[in-house]
Amino acid sequence: MIVIKYGGHALDQSVANDQIIAAIARFHGEGRKVLLVHGGGPAIDAELVTHHIETTTISGYRVTTPEVLEVVQRTLSGEVLRDLTNRFIAHGVNAVGLSSGDGNTLRATRFKPIVDGEQVDIGLVGEAQNVDPTFLNLLLSNGYLPVISPIAVQINGEALNMNADIAAGSIAGALDADEVLFITDVPGILRDWPDPGSLINEITLSELQRIESTFTGGMAPKVKAVVTALKSGAKQARIIDGRSASNLASALHGQGGTVITA
Repeated sequence: MIVIKYGGHALDQSVANDQIIAAIARFHGEGRKVLLVHGGGPAIDAELVTHHIETTTISGYRVTTPEVLEVVQRTLSGEVLRDLTNRFIAHGVNAVGLSSGDGNTLRATRFKPIVDGEQVDIGLVGEAQNVDPTFLNLLLSNGYLPVISPIAVQINGEALNMNADIAAGSIAGALDADEVLFITDVPGILRDWPDPGSLINEITLSELQRIESTFTGGMAPKVKAVVTALKSGAKQARIIDGRSASNLASALHGQGGTVITA
């Protein structure tokens, strides 16, 4: 089975968005087990501007105050999740929209990244504490396509904003996925971000871990997600530029982007 993470910036390309959903729907229609985790950064940014709420990012993670979390949860588990689920249904897919905490799937704890050697408090941001794939396997084995928002929940019921790359990696590992495919707005893992000429075509997990600390900005969570997925059970990861539907078609046939093997 394949876990697909559909990035927020790739989602912002409306024409490619329709084509990519159609391509995933066709792939699922061939009898493949598919689970999709979505982002939604641009949609969140637009809502925050509308409500005059300021936000910042640290090391690729959004600093999440209670005020920001309210907008993030409403946007991701409401607007974006429903729109994607409805689009899949329009293509004849039996899609089910969920948040990552539903069905005891993912329980999270507060996440504090290490920046310049020090742990930094970035607010109501989560990382996976435990992932139970039972409910998702039930859906997948019965032909459903789960569409998952990365809003996580702690054991006390408090919601946390979880980076969608990290959520996808954690879920893919728990499902022992054949591949976790990150559809984003970059061509793959760039050794020298943001230089496209530094694209890494293929790398092993051990090689990636040796250089993991050198990645910054939005590339850092992607690399962390890949490492999480492969260390916890996924067999392979791939990162592609999803602003072109042809890239996805190639990826679904095992080509393109950066491939990371366990």
